[in-house]
Amino acid sequence: MDRASCMFVCGAIFAIMLNCASAQTVHVVGDGIGWDIPPNTYVSYINWASGRIFMVGDILVFNFMTNQHDVLQVPQASYTACSQDNAIGGVITTGPANITLDSAGDHHYICTVGRHCLAGQRLAITVSSAGGPTAAMVPPGGTAQPNFAPASLATSFLLILVSAGIALTF
Repeated sequence: MDRASCMFVCGAIFAIMLNCASAQTVHVVGDGIGWDIPPNTYVSYINWASGRIFMVGDILVFNFMTNQHDVLQVPQASYTACSQDNAIGGVITTGPANITLDSAGDHHYICTVGRHCLAGQRLAITVSSAGGPTAAMVPPGGTAQPNFAPASLATSFLLILVSAGIALTF
């Protein structure tokens, strides 16, 4: 294979890999307080969620001790009432629990142990569909890391053309 063809193939492979890469952010719910009865009632999780953008494909990590807490996804009315009525899926009782956000829209989670939900252990977030802006990933106690969205098809095609152009100049 001549050098120009090799460069073209390498550029095409790079562009395809870039286009197929998925942006995914891992959100540790509550950061340092984890999934626990918050010190500031429900405001703690509202404040935590307000600084983030949640996208389809992102992962929520609920850090809790097994047999002390759990997590259940519920509709908004059940969230507001701290009720298990019309639960979406089953109760996750083993911590930590990782939940992949698989649909856009409003998502609501509660702890069903005792009166934990009434004490503020509940989370409401809005999930955006893939392809929009992405959130910066912030590890607990860390600094923001950029989270790059996948390249568009047009960007991939441009990369192929640029790679081919560079190869042809040699």
